[in-house]
Amino acid sequence: MTPSARAQAAIEILDQVIAAARDDGSPADALVSAYFKTRRYAGSKDRRAVRELVFRAIRHSAEVPASGRAALLPLVPELFDGEGHGPTAPTPDEPRAEAGIVPGWIAPLLSPLVGEGEWPALTERAPLDLRANIARTARDEMAAHFGAEPAPLSPWGLRLPSDAAASADEAFADGLVEVQDEGSQLIALACAPVDGQTIVDLCAGAGGKALALAAAATEARIIACDTNLARLRNLAPRAERAGATIETRLLDMPREAEGLADLEGQAECVLVDAPCSGSGTWRRNPEGRWRLTPERLDRLEELQRRVLDLAAPLVKPGGTLVYAVCSLLAREGADQAAAFLSRHSGFVPKDIGMDVGRLEGVGRLLTPGHDRTDGFFIARFQAR
Repeated sequence: MTPSARAQAAIEILDQVIAAARDDGSPADALVSAYFKTRRYAGSKDRRAVRELVFRAIRHSAEVPASGRAALLPLVPELFDGEGHGPTAPTPDEPRAEAGIVPGWIAPLLSPLVGEGEWPALTERAPLDLRANIARTARDEMAAHFGAEPAPLSPWGLRLPSDAAASADEAFADGLVEVQDEGSQLIALACAPVDGQTIVDLCAGAGGKALALAAAATEARIIACDTNLARLRNLAPRAERAGATIETRLLDMPREAEGLADLEGQAECVLVDAPCSGSGTWRRNPEGRWRLTPERLDRLEELQRRVLDLAAPLVKPGGTLVYAVCSLLAREGADQAAAFLSRHSGFVPKDIGMDVGRLEGVGRLLTPGHDRTDGFFIARFQAR
């Protein structure tokens, strides 16, 4: 493919990404992969180059562009030459996506800790973080194996360049490491898992944090819950690879409380890693800025409140509830934590036990610019 033909391919993919963002469709990575499955003529260099153009364009624009052409034109105008299979030459008045990091409507909602000086880090390419499976190996051993630096905050973490192919390594296949951002590892550490405990991961998804908890406390009872069967099914092969014993429980919306009734007052710790805007993970999923709308944010906040209220009765006296969101928005973090305490007088705030991030309300905020992790708000509450 010529450089101009690569640009045209990127435009076609970007059109799909824009449509998917508006319709809550497939993520950009999946769309890139699907595009090339039907275009076997494209070699590996072509695929890499096109993917790079697509993600450069996504990172460039905070607002949803008018089209894939508008998204790419400001970045490589020299490739819009009308030659061969390339894009036609631009007209003077056609739309061009403006550079930006934070969508205008979201900027006022960011935590006051995330000043404009930190904004560039929100969309920079993230490193690849690994978590050593401490039930079966030591971090230093894995650091030597991968030639990796120990992550600065998590005692389980390793840090590699963003383009490292760790999932193809034998240590990954053998379950000695998992791909997991350091901030996500800190959420599991905030749960302070101990052998013999009952720990409920209430929004487990594919189970990354449940796996971290099981590695840290091999004799604990870990119960991973979710309302999405497809996500929960992904945990079983991961747990088998890691040598972890984790119970899974599929909850039926809107009757989750019925599915949790036998756990009321039984858990030493309940983790609520709640669905959220994902604003803390823009550096990994930059099109997330295009997907979020005020209406969707309102729905997410209501879901966070609901899940926290489901979690509270499960905690035994003296036990803890850990609340986390991969968000930099105060409405989802510090404000949501304060609202929980106002509704539940049987809980008191408790420090997460680590001097990481920055204090915000009753919790701590981790940010890409300050902590070199994904953005997370973490709070811990203790039942009286």
